[in-house]
Amino acid sequence: MLAQEQNVRPQRTPEEEASKQTERLVRELGIRDSVRIDTIYRMHLKYAQIRQKGLTRAENMERMQSIYNELKLLLTPDEFERFMNHPAEQPRRPRGANVVQQKATPSGEAPNKPTQREEFQPADRP
Repeated sequence: MLAQEQNVRPQRTPEEEASKQTERLVRELGIRDSVRIDTIYRMHLKYAQIRQKGLTRAENMERMQSIYNELKLLLTPDEFERFMNHPAEQPRRPRGANVVQQKATPSGEAPNKPTQREEFQPADRP
């Protein structure tokens, strides 16, 4: 068996993909409203169906930007900021996207966020 064959994941249906994405988002943000959950699922399903058409890189970037724009409308400002800054998925922003601007420090500089490597190093290491 070739190494490439070992890394192939089974293709999920749009419904499976939408369900998994919705479950993760609901869990991350603690959304409990069933109407909002259904609306988020339908949005994920729409974009999962589009994704299966075999998009070019530019089309896929446009699809991702559309997802972020819709989520910005569906989520509260606090939920959207938590979604965009969730450490498990950073960076979630497509390159060149200016969906959420970082708040400047009192000195006017952008805050320095540690990288994931810096965040998760054991305390006893230098």
